[in-house]
Amino acid sequence: MSRESSLTLDRGLALLQAVADAGGAAATVSELAAAIGTSRAAVYRLLVPLSERGLVWRDGSRVRLGAGILRLADQMRPQLRQAARPVLRALADDVRATAHLSIAEGEHLHVIAVAEPAGTALHVAYRIGSRHPASRGAAGKALALRARGKGWATATGEPQPGVHGIAAPLRGVLGLRAAVGVVSLEPPDATTVGPRVVDAAGALADVVRD
Repeated sequence: MSRESSLTLDRGLALLQAVADAGGAAATVSELAAAIGTSRAAVYRLLVPLSERGLVWRDGSRVRLGAGILRLADQMRPQLRQAARPVLRALADDVRATAHLSIAEGEHLHVIAVAEPAGTALHVAYRIGSRHPASRGAAGKALALRARGKGWATATGEPQPGVHGIAAPLRGVLGLRAAVGVVSLEPPDATTVGPRVVDAAGALADVVRD
């Protein structure tokens, strides 16, 4: 690969990352150009192959992730589930609450991995494959967190009555909107559990990136 081709590939990947970092909001071409340090004209050129492969979707000057990302994520799911198991197991036993990994698909969250704590008399049973609106629950709220704000989100009575949750997003994983969280029957101490959930999300993100 020539140096010019390598630079183009790097900018294309940076652009895809910038689109992903916009979260649920569609980024404008001007915002993307500022994010990757190039011109609007260059962004338009880079969007062509990404659009052709379905990795991004354009609506005028606004850009979102495309369905092609979901296809890649679906192929990645078994590997992601395997990578998550030891991280979730350690988190569940550490905070004595059920730990889970949830990924966003459209407007819903899907639970793809769960670890229940060992040695507890009572804990929440969370089924793999559970699905709920991304607007409900700590995991959905975690995906809306700003990168420089608080690292975790909390929820009470969501997505099911009687449960309490804390979750943190996986950051820096291209094209993947996912969160690690814990759910419990009793209100957890967020100042203690929150940072541990953030650490678990960071550890899993590191494994996935590697």
